[in-house]
Amino acid sequence: MAIPISYNLRNVVRRPMSTLATTLGIALVVAILVGALALASGFQAALVETGSPANLLALRTGADSEISSGIGRDAANILRSLPEVAAGPDGRPLASAEMVVLINAPRLGQSGSSNVTIRGIGAEGLALRDQVKITEGRMFTPGSDEVIVASRMARRFAHCGIGETMRLGQRDFTVVGHFSAGGSGFESEVWGDDAVLMPALNREDAFQSVTFRMRDPARFAALKQELEADRRLGIQVRTERAWYSEQSAVMGQVIRVGGVFITLIMAIGAIFGAMNTMFAAVRQRGREIAVLMTLGFSGAAITLSFLIESVMLALVGGAIGCLIALPINGITTSTTNWASFSEVAFAFRVTPGGMLVGLVFAGVLGLVGGFLPALRAGRQTLAAGLRAV
Repeated sequence: MAIPISYNLRNVVRRPMSTLATTLGIALVVAILVGALALASGFQAALVETGSPANLLALRTGADSEISSGIGRDAANILRSLPEVAAGPDGRPLASAEMVVLINAPRLGQSGSSNVTIRGIGAEGLALRDQVKITEGRMFTPGSDEVIVASRMARRFAHCGIGETMRLGQRDFTVVGHFSAGGSGFESEVWGDDAVLMPALNREDAFQSVTFRMRDPARFAALKQELEADRRLGIQVRTERAWYSEQSAVMGQVIRVGGVFITLIMAIGAIFGAMNTMFAAVRQRGREIAVLMTLGFSGAAITLSFLIESVMLALVGGAIGCLIALPINGITTSTTNWASFSEVAFAFRVTPGGMLVGLVFAGVLGLVGGFLPALRAGRQTLAAGLRAV
């Protein structure tokens, strides 16, 4: 026969101070875990959402990032002329050969600098990215010394305000607009006209990547095989979304592992806190345990009851921890993407899955922390309980 849950609820309410101390300790641990998962989810979402499954991205064979890639002009022209490339409203192919380089830029309002991605695009480059919107100012004029800067980067780096001048290679470029990109990785870049940026940055011989919209995305596998077998091109191809997903995998995993490691260190303290609380409860409730045994409840039922009580305390702490972590959702931060060695700005993303992991982790803490006290309660003899009366 099991002990009613109402018994556990009543005892939790009767010990408000010890209950509060235990739940707050677990809440802090869960908040850190959920925060680390939100950091990793935000980083990966920023890169995954960068690509479109209908866009194909071509890079040099063996390249592990756009920075290390190089596609000659002849190969780029061949790709543009493929019949598999979709056409835009004006009848021109939706294909963009792009220059991608890194510059070291000073941070705004603080010491230090970081790498920023500069992307040279043509008119088709903007048409391929439906999520890119000008939020302030205007689009750069083709053929001019003008650039647009992602809004998130404009808040983090110097010389990125509208009307300010940015030195790129051998020329000065004027910032004429800020843009957003639906939370994608493009929100960590500076864009300008490739025809002007390439000579300024000594990149006239080759592009770093070619992106085009597939006329029939269902033919991707066959098209990939054809293009990678063409010796004139020397390229590897992915869907744009798959490529950026791969780029985020390693860093996302590092963030998760680091967060879990820190959480586990703190969890040791939380476990001892839960254990101490439950041992104190066992000592204080010796008479109650004796009464339960007199009423016919077995040692196993008493053990299970105390274990349930410990898990309940932990789950309350887990719920509080999730609430503590919730306000960080949407806060913008940045880190270096190890795949491209450039700054990536992104927002924390607290997900239902992350909070569920936090609650499950809290339950495990309660289970581990309450096991020995619950075992002791179940093994208490009736004589020991009666001596406490």
